[in-house]
Formats: sequence, structure tokens, C-alpha cells
Amino acid sequence: MKLKIALLQISPVGSLEGNLEKGIKACKKAKEMEADIALFPEMFSCGYDIYERPFSVWKKDAISVNGDFVSSFKNLSKELNMAIGITLLEEYNHKPRNTMVLFDRFGNEKFIYAKVHTCDFGVENNLTPGEEFFVTDLDTEKGNVKVGAMICYDREFPESARILMLKGAELILVPNACPMEINRLSQLRARAYENMTAIATCNYPKTVPDCNGGSTVFDGVAYLPELEGSRDTCLFMADGKEGVYIAELDLEMLRDYREREVHGNCYRRPEKYSLLTESEINAPFIRKDRRDIL
Repeated sequence: MKLKIALLQISPVGSLEGNLEKGIKACKKAKEMEADIALFPEMFSCGYDIYERPFSVWKKDAISVNGDFVSSFKNLSKELNMAIGITLLEEYNHKPRNTMVLFDRFGNEKFIYAKVHTCDFGVENNLTPGEEFFVTDLDTEKGNVKVGAMICYDREFPESARILMLKGAELILVPNACPMEINRLSQLRARAYENMTAIATCNYPKTVPDCNGGSTVFDGVAYLPELEGSRDTCLFMADGKEGVYIAELDLEMLRDYREREVHGNCYRRPEKYSLLTESEINAPFIRKDRRDIL
């Protein structure tokens, strides 16, 4: 069971209508490349254009998950017989959310995930944080796969991927909008390794401010019986150019690895981890701009 994941490392064009048209073309190209899942970069509906503009201006770019933009990808997923993870600035109460909607190949909505760890040290302080991580059974032409999601800064918290693993995720989809340098790539490598979970990340190309491409897929399989020592868990890494990139994930190999290796939930001792759920924050981690979201 080799799953083909399309990373749509494409730049926005400055309008919702233009992004819709370009996104549809990218999905059709992904299908031509025999993709089972197509993943967009973060907040593609507006191209993550929330910097250098007042909140009162960019909040008007928020759209409904039930509107034409999202519905177009719902219909497209059914037309192409391909799962699509579309991203948007979601209209939500008084403050928008940073959201991904996953549709299966039949056009069924599998989950709506809003970024839990918003970047509250910057303009994302104006967003409503998500409340939950989701994992779903995704029916692909290659068979079922358990899929979860986290968005960009979620990656920097081990708990995000850990919870998704505990909920059964075999593959985590990660829309992204920031420079993918060695330390952020190391975080993704670590999340995949420690949870024995594949992680697919889609970033914007280097033509987009503060982004550099580098979309990746890590499979988390560090050791194979026939190999001496460890292997590189990075299946694919794009360069900085715009494009639709395909990575092939060997799910049978990953599942066999998860049956016999020592990471994930094999030898954890959660009864010793009660401090992880404490809400008190002490120096040197106190920040004035941290909002109370508990």
C-alpha cells in the first residue's frame, strides 16, 4: 500500500477567486500525477496575508467553511476521486480561525481542524485558537489510512503530534507558512521518529515573503531489519520553487514498523507525566502577550 501525497507548494495570487482557480488547477495536476491526497499550504484562501495590514482590514478576508471556496474543493475531491486538505482564514464568531478542512475522495467532510497553537506573540493573537485535534479514517483508492492534522506552529509542541498518535494517526498533514530551516525540519523529523508516524508538510515557495519552500514528507521509519544502523526518515524534500510535488509513502512498511519498534505508545509511563497538564507558568517562560485560553 503505497500512498501518493501531493504537496501543493504554490503561491497565492492576491484574490480569493484567483486562489480558487489556481488551487483547482493544482489539484487537477496532482490527480494527473496519481495523487491520493492533495495538501495546501497554510491559510491558502487569503495566502496567509495577515501581516502589514490592520486586523480590521484582513479579518474581512475570512470566509465560511460552508461558502463557495470550500465547497468547490468538496466537489472537486469527488470529481477527481482524491482527498483534498484545503486551508482558509475561517469566518468564526468575532475573531477568525486558521483552519484546514479535509475532504475524502467521495466529497465527504472528514474534519474541520482549527490551529490550536496560534502564534500569539504576533498578529495571530487576533485569531480564535482551535480546541481539539482530530484523527479520521480516510478511504483512499489504496485503502484506509488514519489521518490527523496540525498547522505550522503546532509542530513546535511535542504534545500536538503525541495526541494525534494516541488517537491513532498514521499520517499527519501539516499546512505551513514560514521558513523551513534546519531546526523546524528537525522538529518534524523528531515528531515522526518519536511517534512512528508519517508527517507531510506543505509550505509556500520562496516567492512568498518569509517562506522558502522545503515541503517535506517524513515516514518515521528509522530502522529496518535489513539495514545496519538507522535510515533517513525523510522521504522527500522540495526545493524553493513553486510546484506540485509527489511523495510516495509505503504504509505497509510503516505499519510493520509500528508493530515491532519501541517508540510511540509502547513503553510510555503516563502516570508519571501529571506535570504536563499543569497550567501554571513560571519564569523564564512568562510572556505578557500570552492570552488566557484555558
